[in-house]
Amino acid sequence: MPNGWRFYWQWRLGTAGISLDLNSLNPLNLSPKDARSSPNRRSPDGRERRQSYLTIWLNTVAALALLLPGLALAQSSVPTPAEAISLEQQGKLAEAVKVWQSVIQRNPRDAAALASLGVDYSKLQKYPEAAATYRKALALDSRLAGIQLNLGLAEFKQGHFEAGIAPFAAALAAQPENLQARGLLGMSYYGAGRFAEASKQLELAAKAEPDNLQLRQVLAQSCLWAKNYDCALEEFRQIQLRDPGSAAAHVLMGDALDGLGRTPEAISEFEQAVKVAPREPNVHFGLGYLHWKLKQYDEAEVEFKSELALDADHPQALAYLGDIEMQRNDTEAAVPLLKKALQAHNEIRIAYLDLGAILTEQRQYPAAISALKRAVELDPEQPDAHYRLGRIYQATGKQTAAQKEFTRVRELHEKAEDDVARKMSKAPPPLPQ
Repeated sequence: MPNGWRFYWQWRLGTAGISLDLNSLNPLNLSPKDARSSPNRRSPDGRERRQSYLTIWLNTVAALALLLPGLALAQSSVPTPAEAISLEQQGKLAEAVKVWQSVIQRNPRDAAALASLGVDYSKLQKYPEAAATYRKALALDSRLAGIQLNLGLAEFKQGHFEAGIAPFAAALAAQPENLQARGLLGMSYYGAGRFAEASKQLELAAKAEPDNLQLRQVLAQSCLWAKNYDCALEEFRQIQLRDPGSAAAHVLMGDALDGLGRTPEAISEFEQAVKVAPREPNVHFGLGYLHWKLKQYDEAEVEFKSELALDADHPQALAYLGDIEMQRNDTEAAVPLLKKALQAHNEIRIAYLDLGAILTEQRQYPAAISALKRAVELDPEQPDAHYRLGRIYQATGKQTAAQKEFTRVRELHEKAEDDVARKMSKAPPPLPQ
């Protein structure tokens, strides 16, 4: 037998658990050369030897015949896409994943199998694995149906909003009428803090689904945080028309009105929200802030204390109560409130600003400088902390440093707007689940 076939069958037989020395296929265990030169080749009992050879061949053929069903069975047990799909239909996703992995191991360039594996990973909420698998499939075949949308969803589910933008945009480019792709693209822009782009996509989606309040709320927030107050106001009106008893709708309307400089009207909206949901977190603080903004300190104090009755450690309510006490020149009452606010949350700018002012009056300049620098770190675009620092440097003979701060104050002459939405929250509300 040729050596290649000998090794092949030795392997096949070995895998079947049969021990067979293929040298026995040669007469009398002789090599072909020895068999030809053997003096017994033409002996009188050659017939018996031929019979013996025939028996050996027949036994070998019988052994190979026994192997054939096993070989066929081995071939039939190779995992196939059909098997994986059947498991998926039975809800056996973990088993389906293993089959897809075997299919891909046999053919690593099977883009469709990779895409199917990604779908099963997503259904099992294994989103990192799903995203990585979708990207491999895309590298092999970017035209696979639905692959970009699925990749975007896998990233979105992980909170990777920036990473989800490109695949959603690609899915939308391929199917401009796909409302799901457009809505998810807008949500991803929102999650990534790109509010102007979010409002553009969500506005188109809301026109197609005018009664989708969840979508309209995210659109309204996008407009609000993009400082497109006219857009925000219109959306909040639409939300109120569809859900007139919603406290959130009144709050959002108030946010938009305050952003437009219509603070008295914003107060009316927040008062309606308090009536509808008096125990809703942040509603009393929001109303109190609007009163504080108009220097209506008595009314503001009532609302801040109402918020603290619901949450004794509400940091913003504590800080603004402290500011009210400072405005009344009661520093003994102000300092504990300001310090407690910073213990609850150490990034409240007004607390550092007020403490810096109080410490300056007490001539505790190093501590005052530290507090005011922290206020600058939290919002370098506000001129008041720069001005107070300049006064301290001037009082302590540091003229160069003082002049630098006063120059910065002039550059920031147009004070940045502080609307109620940004006071109630340092970041926009999270996306709805």
